[in-house]
Amino acid sequence: MHIRTLLHLFCSVIEAGAFVLLCQSTFAQNSGEVEITSEPHHHFVLENSYIRVFKVDVAPHAATLVHHHGNDYIFVSLGPSNLTNTVAGKAPASLTMQDGETRFSAAPLVHAVTNNAETPFRNVTVEFLQDEAAHKTAPPAWDEDRGLHVFDGGTQEILFVKDGARISEVELNPGATVPRHHHTGPHLLIAVSDLEIRSDVEGQGPMPASFKAGDVKWLPGNYTHTVTNVGKEKARMVLVEFQK
Repeated sequence: MHIRTLLHLFCSVIEAGAFVLLCQSTFAQNSGEVEITSEPHHHFVLENSYIRVFKVDVAPHAATLVHHHGNDYIFVSLGPSNLTNTVAGKAPASLTMQDGETRFSAAPLVHAVTNNAETPFRNVTVEFLQDEAAHKTAPPAWDEDRGLHVFDGGTQEILFVKDGARISEVELNPGATVPRHHHTGPHLLIAVSDLEIRSDVEGQGPMPASFKAGDVKWLPGNYTHTVTNVGKEKARMVLVEFQK
């Protein structure tokens, strides 16, 4: 290889490294790192022995403070998003998400998020409070940890299992019903769209419920039911299930 070409490649590597170091230095200097509970765009919703839930709302072209996640977590995007995610010790990274897309992040994590879009960035963040125990001793395996179930007028896709929790996405056309199924343990319902649904629980009868996109509901386990979309629009929701 020609010496001039080698010098050009060497300079390019040095420049890229300098850029990363500059980004990291600027991030560190301006971090003022806070815990997630003190980050003003994270709005606390609920907490129990399994999870802690926040609603996140970042205005167009605004950014969160640099904040610390001490627990593994998932986040469900409410609407499409175009972000810059700046993680401590790394160069900024672009992140594009679709409405209802669900992702997992491992702790510990220190980062800040900038909303590059003309619309608010909204999501529901769910921390797994039993993650350390799950890392030490694997929770019981689910009978099914991935898969797509197609039924008349709807689908239920099992996305992944993390820290013992199984995360699924459900879509129901108007009038469609999720067939009879049993919940051994409790679960969290996250409304991706506005919902008008009816839960028919064995031994209890019909239970209608309404949710706005972004609403969450913690539900007990040990019951069998069907779920019907009684609204006029497609119903979309994410379920975070636990076995016990």
